[in-house]
Amino acid sequence: MGLTSNYVLALAVTAAVVLFIATVWLWPRLARAGWRTVFGRIALLLATQLALFASVGLAANNSFLFYGSWADLFGQEQGMGEVVTHAAGSREVKVVGRQALDVPGGGSPAVGGQIQKVVIAGQETGITSPAYVYLPPEYFQHRYAKATFPAAVVLTGYPGTAENLLKGLHYPKTAYEQVKSGRMRPMILVMLRPTVAPPRDTECVDVPNGPQTETFFAEDLPTAISATYRVGTQARNWGFMGNSTGGYCALKIALHHPDRFAAAAGFSAYYKAADDVTTGDLFHGDEAARKRADLLWSLDHVPPRKVSFLVTTSRHGEDNLKPTMAFIRKVRPPAQVASIVLPSGGHNFNTWNREIPPGLVWMSRQLSAD
Repeated sequence: MGLTSNYVLALAVTAAVVLFIATVWLWPRLARAGWRTVFGRIALLLATQLALFASVGLAANNSFLFYGSWADLFGQEQGMGEVVTHAAGSREVKVVGRQALDVPGGGSPAVGGQIQKVVIAGQETGITSPAYVYLPPEYFQHRYAKATFPAAVVLTGYPGTAENLLKGLHYPKTAYEQVKSGRMRPMILVMLRPTVAPPRDTECVDVPNGPQTETFFAEDLPTAISATYRVGTQARNWGFMGNSTGGYCALKIALHHPDRFAAAAGFSAYYKAADDVTTGDLFHGDEAARKRADLLWSLDHVPPRKVSFLVTTSRHGEDNLKPTMAFIRKVRPPAQVASIVLPSGGHNFNTWNREIPPGLVWMSRQLSAD
């Protein structure tokens, strides 16, 4: 059983509960004098605390995915990364791995779809980034052999990993289930983190003399994906979504690039580029660029274009309620805005897993395959 398996977590929790009950039940018998009873008390206490520690650690790891496997946890993952050289004129997306979805019949792509691990090379920016591409079952079915599909870029928060989108936020499986239930249309998902120059948080900004992150996401990425998969090149074919930093990036890039993206969803997004030790100097004194990275300022000063936004927050637990309401008020036609406002929910995976299913349904309704 894998490190992130729910069965492992359940086993650890069960062991902790059983050991606690055993400690309470056996304590009177172990209260006698003698080295054996003393040893028994010590053993029970240590075993109970170890099981409790393991339960808490496994639960935290399942939520934040610090480690992806037992080998990763014990430092046994020693395989080197694969360097992918992209010569001029070469394909911009290289597939380096494939995996099936954990759904009935998932071993067959035409039944369960497929997740492809890829490396995307930006021809304009020179940025190279790993990503995961989810292809729905329909992509492999004969009747859709010549069909194109809408696509959505999906970003994690900072400093999250792309694996969070698969294992913690379950985007592919959720999309599969929503299509299966008839609530949304098949859609390709391109999943990665916003950190294209790790460990720096570039906030999806074109940094002067630095990473041109905004251009990578707005130009390089959709161009590369459309050249590799059956995805259209028009704005109506593309959406952008993400949580936290990824949500900010999604809203900003759709706002400033409506010719590339028709819709954006920001789950627990913020609305102004961060400025701290993780970002460094993003603007190098360019006040116009700093203002442009402020979405509330941009809504007041950038001519409105036809693009749809979805923003989420909660009345208790999130600190973005007030700016989210301000964002909603500032959106003007022909742009449109929708929202999900939970009664309560913090800035965490549990909250986002309550917002992602309706968010995916909403996104699929904004996009067109042709």
